[in-house]
Amino acid sequence: MDQLQVRHAAAADMHDWIALRLALWPGDHAAQFRDDAADILAQPQRYCAFLARDRSGAALGLVEAAVRTDYVNGTEHSPVLYLEGIYVAERARRQGIAKALVRAVQAWGVARGCLDFASDAALDNHASHALHRALGFVETERVVFFRKALDD
Repeated sequence: MDQLQVRHAAAADMHDWIALRLALWPGDHAAQFRDDAADILAQPQRYCAFLARDRSGAALGLVEAAVRTDYVNGTEHSPVLYLEGIYVAERARRQGIAKALVRAVQAWGVARGCLDFASDAALDNHASHALHRALGFVETERVVFFRKALDD
C-alpha cells in the first residue's frame, strides 16, 4: 500500500487504538481497553502495539504482542514472541497491512531475544487460520480447554 506508516502505538494514538481493539474484540470494554493500553505502554520491554496508518493518517490496522517466558504451546525456546491480537479494517484488507504489522512485531521480538513467534486462534476461526498461514505461521497443535468450578 502506498505511503503506509507502521509505528509503535503511543498515548496520542489512544482513540484509534481503542477503536481498532473494539473492532477486533467487540463489546462494552472501552474503559478496560484504555487500562490495557496504558499497561502496554508502561512495559515496553514486555509488550508492544503497532498501528498502521495511511498517508492521510487514518488508522487501518493494529497488532499487539508480548514477550512470554512461560511455556507456550508448540514452541521450543524462551522467551517467545506472542501475537496477542491483530486487526486490519475491512476496507483495507488484502493490501499487505497485516504483513507489515507482523514484520514490525517480529523485529521488536528479535531485539528482545525471541527465537519463536507464536499465536493462537479459536478452532472455528477459519479466517484467522488462513491469515496466520499467509503470514508464515504453521499450525503446531489443537487444544480444547476445560474448566470445573471448585465450589461444586
